[in-house]
Amino acid sequence: MELEVRHLRALCAIADTGSLHQAARRLGVSQPSLTTQLQRIEKTMGAELFRRERTGCRPTLLGRAVLSRARPLVDGMSALVGAAMAEAEAARADSARLRLGSTASRVIGGWLRRLRVRLPGTDISLRVDVSARVLLRAVAAGRLDIAFVHEVEGSPLEVPDGLRQRVLLEREPQFISLSRDHPAAGRPVVDLDDLATDRWMVDPSVDGEWDGVRRVLGAAGLDPPVLHGDYLTAASLVVLGEAVAPCQPTSGPRDDMAIRPLRGDPLAVRLLLVSRPGADMDPVYGELEAAYREAARRAADYHEWLLRHHSPLAYSL
Repeated sequence: MELEVRHLRALCAIADTGSLHQAARRLGVSQPSLTTQLQRIEKTMGAELFRRERTGCRPTLLGRAVLSRARPLVDGMSALVGAAMAEAEAARADSARLRLGSTASRVIGGWLRRLRVRLPGTDISLRVDVSARVLLRAVAAGRLDIAFVHEVEGSPLEVPDGLRQRVLLEREPQFISLSRDHPAAGRPVVDLDDLATDRWMVDPSVDGEWDGVRRVLGAAGLDPPVLHGDYLTAASLVVLGEAVAPCQPTSGPRDDMAIRPLRGDPLAVRLLLVSRPGADMDPVYGELEAAYREAARRAADYHEWLLRHHSPLAYSL
């Protein structure tokens, strides 16, 4: 048996505590296991290293000699491990990282995929929240580096001082989702009047969403019944014909649901990328823009809308 650092560490623990029981607890092993280990070490040395007495364990003359050599080795190894761990921690702290936030969006998946290719070796994390205001506060507090948020038209966001902004799209129209057998589903463009008797479902936890819908319906002289709930629930009700709901134009296509533009685009949001000072926004913005183009091309009705409005986002880079 050759003595290893773990054996020397065990000898030092026994000498420091004066007890096999206490040394075993310090080392995180059972007392019988430590006793067996000590017996094997002593067998290798050919003599006892500790005297077992009623008051504990005391090193013998040979034990003291071995300990005088063991302690510097054990201390040196502990210092080496501690220094290595500190260097590793410093390397992790200095390594590239990117903390993203986003309100719900169809482009998140493509955005992340592109960023991981664009920024290899960067630790990229994502936080999704229905509230743009919560994400903006997180950026201002330094908990996020960059956030992609939408601002409902007529309900401006208060962007904290010092944050930088870039506009991805000044005005993104919100489409309407309805069941496949809805009378208006067969039309390329839907009028608000076509939805006057439908239940509308809106998520009130999305900043400005309910206010925006209520304002648009009121301006059109409509007062339909409104359900409040999340958009996952809304989708299931829309499929059954129990409700209609605003949706992102990049949604779809779906076999069980129709997604159509509203005539005149009365509902709209502004898409913003907001960053803390010092964050490199350029690559993040570039990959977001490319991911948005991809999502827009997959949604035929929306791609046509972008073409009609001569938006640069309708065209490939």
